Amino acid sequence: EAPKATLYFRYFRISSFGLDSMPRRESPWKAANRAMNFHDFLGNTRVAETLRRLVVEDKLPQTLLFSGPRGVGKATLARIVAAAINCDQGRGEICGACSNCLRILRADLAGDEFQTQLEARDKLTSVQRAENPLIVSTHPDFLIFPPDGPLRIITIEQARRLRHAAAFGPSEGRHRVFLIDHADRANSEAANSLLKTLEEPAPSLTLILTAENPYDLLPTIRSRAIRFHFGPLSAAEMRDYFDRRPEIAEDVRPQLTGWARGSPGRALSIDIDAFLGRRRVMLALVRFSLERGAFAAVIGPMESIARKKQEKLDLLTEMLYTLLEDLLHLWQGRGETLIHDDIRDELTDLAGRVCFAWLEQAAGGLAQLDQLARRNIQKQVALEAWALGLRQISARERLATAEPALAR
Repeated sequence: EAPKATLYFRYFRISSFGLDSMPRRESPWKAANRAMNFHDFLGNTRVAETLRRLVVEDKLPQTLLFSGPRGVGKATLARIVAAAINCDQGRGEICGACSNCLRILRADLAGDEFQTQLEARDKLTSVQRAENPLIVSTHPDFLIFPPDGPLRIITIEQARRLRHAAAFGPSEGRHRVFLIDHADRANSEAANSLLKTLEEPAPSLTLILTAENPYDLLPTIRSRAIRFHFGPLSAAEMRDYFDRRPEIAEDVRPQLTGWARGSPGRALSIDIDAFLGRRRVMLALVRFSLERGAFAAVIGPMESIARKKQEKLDLLTEMLYTLLEDLLHLWQGRGETLIHDDIRDELTDLAGRVCFAWLEQAAGGLAQLDQLARRNIQKQVALEAWALGLRQISARERLATAEPALAR
């Protein structure tokens, strides 16, 4: 029987739920346990082996920083570390059968039962979320502090609860592990509070921070953590991953390999219809910015995607980044492998109109939008302004190229 999951909305007030009320498909905890061990961890094998040795030798640092792209297993390996420390069979081994292993490995926030609960919190007001900070756990010695709310940030209230909880010793296991997932999304107040916890860590506590961009963290936080970088998986490792997921149809695997960019988590989360619709609109925006289309052709699709709450600004900018990456490779004559290989011909045509100034402005503008994504800005206005600025650069470069020809 699958172990009960526990979602802590307050540290001392617990809401429990089982899998009986969930969709009757293979539960995430069973799927996870098929490959929940250091030796079976896909990709980044040197990182996994180093952490395994540290656990076995009881030399695990008190603060770890796992950096790297989304979906490459940072949180998964954090759960493996926590289970290996507390497994009844001894340090470094994960039996997958004892109560400690089952409950710790169960804490996969990508699972449907957790996503349902987390999505429900988006409907709460900011005051309600502040009164009820989000802490997720399936074991009293393994707590997860994920980003909360529609803007997905780690709040000061969560950081304060973390500092309070850090003062307690282990309850059922040998060692406590706190996972601060997406620590680079902590606001300034939460980051400063987290720093105070790092400065005075409890001897029986290990803090694991994950971040896509570690340089979004305070330098003082980075200096107090031992960093492990996770890279994207190779094409062979992605094929191995797909072999473990028979529910993914073979005919879409080649496309998913490119779109996921070496990230199993991203491959599993891609809704192909939503992905293609998002790409169609963002490609139209790029086409307009390169003077390959009229603004009227962009307004309708942009209004449509702006009305969809699930189309967050960070998803749209991520799509634009991948299109820019392909355009850059084609512009440099290095387009052997593209993320969007299925639209190579169209991208090749657009790459012929690209210049360095356009690419530089496009990348810089997206970086600014990434910073604004954590604020409540109008994504349609922001993206259209980004495209209009690029269209001006494209027109200016085209005129500058045409003037010498006219003079001759």
